[in-house]
This record gives sequence, structure tokens and C-alpha cells, in this order.
Amino acid sequence: MARNKHVARKLRLARALKSNSSIPVWVVIKTLRKVPYRPRMRNWRRSKLGNI
Repeated sequence: MARNKHVARKLRLARALKSNSSIPVWVVIKTLRKVPYRPRMRNWRRSKLGNI
């Protein structure tokens, strides 16, 4: 990927980076483990973002 990115691409990458974190522990406790993890977690090696 190029070092100099377009602003739109950089914003999309930042949004993907922020949304890829796990859920807080207090959410797991409050929901009594009905929501134990984030189902759409993405790994940089396993699945790509698509057309970004």
C-alpha cells in the first residue's frame, strides 16, 4: 500500500481499525455472557477489508 494515502482511504482504514477491538469486559458481565465476544472480529491475515 502506498505511503501517501488519499484522505478517504485513510478515514476508512481508521474506522476499520477502531471497530476491530474486542468488547469491554463489563459488557460480557452485564449480559451474563450472552455476548461473550465480537462476532465480526477481523484478523489482518485471515480476512481483508475488500475494496479500500
